[in-house]
Amino acid sequence: MTIEGLLGRKLGTLQVFDDQGRLRGATAIEAGPCWVTQLRTAEKDGYEAVQLGYGGKKRLTKPAAGHLAASGAPNLRHLAEFRPDADAALGDRIGVEIFEPGQLVDVTATSKGRGFQGGVRRHHFRGGPRTHGQSDRHRAPGSIGAGTTPGRVFKGTRMAGHMGARRSTVRNLEVLGRNEERGVIFVGGSVPGPAGGLVRVRRARAVSRARAAR
Repeated sequence: MTIEGLLGRKLGTLQVFDDQGRLRGATAIEAGPCWVTQLRTAEKDGYEAVQLGYGGKKRLTKPAAGHLAASGAPNLRHLAEFRPDADAALGDRIGVEIFEPGQLVDVTATSKGRGFQGGVRRHHFRGGPRTHGQSDRHRAPGSIGAGTTPGRVFKGTRMAGHMGARRSTVRNLEVLGRNEERGVIFVGGSVPGPAGGLVRVRRARAVSRARAAR
């Protein structure tokens, strides 16, 4: 049985040597173990999917406990659905064995929250002039008005505001290696979110031509 991906958590960054002896920056991800907690079918739900559970939890509500009891899975904190490639059975345990070195994956996570930030940090504005008495224009965004017509600020105008804490996906990251004993995979490059944050790892859907040529 093969599933599209797994849930896991980001452990941190490190450097590893690839097969060609190059030193690569990588991110360690604890992928799984996950349990199959529900099977979605076209006849009953209108689509096909496999629901996976990840992460331990001490206490569950009665509805959540009843949902997991059907599969015999332990108390799980996170649930997510993935596309199935073959028949799966309730209660199956899935780990890092579904990922192979050299494979490309997409990693989705919630980026680090930066709070309320100005235009310089949020949108890389360069600020105003620093000469001729402009002592308060160094990091100002400048005019945002559109004149008498239409006399309002357009939606989507880049301004100061909340930054980070958004769902983000990094595509086509290469799996540099895996440690089956610890359930860890190493992917080249950076992954959104803080260490210990929940991540979703799945096979790359849109492999770029440059990546495919490699």
